[in-house]
Amino acid sequence: MINKDEEKLFFLLADDHMLIRQGMIFILDAAGINYEAFHASNFRQIRECINDNPIHIAIIDAHFPEGNSLQIITEIKEKKPEIKILIFSGIDENIHALKYLNAGADGFLSKLSEEKEIEEAIFSIIEKGEYISPVTQALLMNSLNNRNLVNPLLSLTERELEIARMYAAGYGNLEIANMLDVKQNTISTIKKRMFKKLKIENIVKLIELVKNHS
Repeated sequence: MINKDEEKLFFLLADDHMLIRQGMIFILDAAGINYEAFHASNFRQIRECINDNPIHIAIIDAHFPEGNSLQIITEIKEKKPEIKILIFSGIDENIHALKYLNAGADGFLSKLSEEKEIEEAIFSIIEKGEYISPVTQALLMNSLNNRNLVNPLLSLTERELEIARMYAAGYGNLEIANMLDVKQNTISTIKKRMFKKLKIENIVKLIELVKNHS
């Protein structure tokens, strides 16, 4: 919960599209919130704003040209754990929400949400310190019985995870086979098995999963 004794709430609006930030300003104004907003369009500006200003709430996109926001969420929570983070993104909530909450975000909201839901999410962050949408709530309940929803890599064996990390480090089949002293077709077979477990189709997706859940 944010200290309501504060006369003004300080928001960080972080998105590489100015129109999204301006739309959020419109919603904050319409909601009658006493606030001041700081803008950021990249990770460097986010870090500077967090370091230089008494931010209460950071509304951050899930993806920037530099990559996803998972690492920056962790950085913010390590430096200033009192800051509440609402991820506001166009990516699929069913697929991605849990990993952002697991990284430290206090809420996840789709950019496809109606204005009323966006306003409700902001007031929930202010009053409760979190926003859990019905979609995310269902995901959290399901994750209690299926840890793979939070981290798909948990479905891999130790050897598969080792090889997945090698792929993420930039090694190819032949290099991995030589390093592990096995045949190259053995590595290919393991890769196919990992793809099936993780429900992915190519090495790019595998590398993304490893980086997102490392």
